[in-house]
Amino acid sequence: MSFRILRVNELIGQEVSKIISTELEMEEECFITVIKVDTTRDLKEAKVWVSIFPSDKKKSTFEYLKGNRGRVQFLLNRRLSMRPLPKITFKIDETEEEAAKIENFMNDLEKGKN
Repeated sequence: MSFRILRVNELIGQEVSKIISTELEMEEECFITVIKVDTTRDLKEAKVWVSIFPSDKKKSTFEYLKGNRGRVQFLLNRRLSMRPLPKITFKIDETEEEAAKIENFMNDLEKGKN
């Protein structure tokens, strides 16, 4: 991956995170964290991976975020002067949930040995 793509990923991640925290009306006690950004080499698309906490609000919060993708894109376009500016899409990062499942499975195995 080129240095330029890495910088673009970092910049988009920072700005999208700021936009989410300051410009969108999120439910109280709901936290969205931008985990990573994957921008294509041609700079046409960028997948923004987010983590949502608590998990019981994940589905509704993610739907709200996807519904406001156009607004986030518009604000991102105004903040960044680079061209082309990638079209963003949101994805949910499931890493924490998968790690918890594996940990629970391993704990269950350990209990079965004793």
